[in-house]
Amino acid sequence: MPITMNLHVDARSPIPIRRQLTEQLKHAIESGRVPRDQTLPSIRELAGFLGINTNTVARVIEDLKQSGYVEARRGRGVFVAAAPPVRPSPGRREGFLKDVVIGAAAVGMTADDLAVGVLSVAGVRPPAIDGAVEVLLVERSPAELDFFAGQLEAHFPIRVDKVLLGELTAITRRRTPAGRWRAAVTSFGHLREVERVLRGRGVPVIALLAEAHLETLHRLAQLPAGTRVGVTSDALETAHNLEHSIAKAALANIMLVGACSAEGAALGRLVRRVDVIVCSSSSAERVRQLAGPGVQVMIDDRALDGRAIQMLATLLVGGNGGTHERPPRRRATRPTTRKK
Repeated sequence: MPITMNLHVDARSPIPIRRQLTEQLKHAIESGRVPRDQTLPSIRELAGFLGINTNTVARVIEDLKQSGYVEARRGRGVFVAAAPPVRPSPGRREGFLKDVVIGAAAVGMTADDLAVGVLSVAGVRPPAIDGAVEVLLVERSPAELDFFAGQLEAHFPIRVDKVLLGELTAITRRRTPAGRWRAAVTSFGHLREVERVLRGRGVPVIALLAEAHLETLHRLAQLPAGTRVGVTSDALETAHNLEHSIAKAALANIMLVGACSAEGAALGRLVRRVDVIVCSSSSAERVRQLAGPGVQVMIDDRALDGRAIQMLATLLVGGNGGTHERPPRRRATRPTTRKK
């Protein structure tokens, strides 16, 4: 990597990976380790470097855009803003934090103990404080599994066991999930089938809904009347779900032309019929290769419904305080990082 940022994430921490990475990048920018107007590594590079999901990194970059730390330059990448926000001196804040950590260690507190304690004192209820928590995720396609897993891991310090819907029955016959899976998660369309397969096994099932970002809907609402909009993503099911989410907003100024997978020939036909195409960050490069200069590419990686996230958080926190049997703690491995 051309710049030195010393980034790392800890999957076992009670602090969500998304928050960890966002704060580290802010600190790198504020401290001058990443100069102003310097281009950042791509989303794929950062995800590979840190060993985390690309969707998580994409959301971190979006958070930094919204807060004024970085800006996207069409066709060139993401750059540090010329005038990023000013916070208290990074050196002063770092010194304060070191004093707090040393003081906590003196009374026998680990870094995780301190993080959870700060969240509790601040009135924020940490979703789960044990990295050994394992959640079953069931979806129909690998792309959907990767998307939801990335979202869940960004919100919670958990391990996600990804299982295709078509393989769930066979897998549950071979395994004894009681005491292993704290909960099962799936999308609304598969809820009944997952509940049927897991009935009597003591695993609660929660349905999550992935919606288009409000920012995307707002941008679509500002388009001229009659604008033709298409939707694409890595998997056809993902594209249809995103299309349905946009359709529910009932925006009178746009016409939804259709949805397709970014991997097939249908994408070339779709981009020739639209003025705007909404796509995931992972499929944006292929879309731009096929779309003409007159087609606007609008990136939306979807967001999990907050109410369902809160339901899962309540369940995980409740389990931490209950008598739920725990599996033995496994040794966690840190992602291998490259030297800068």
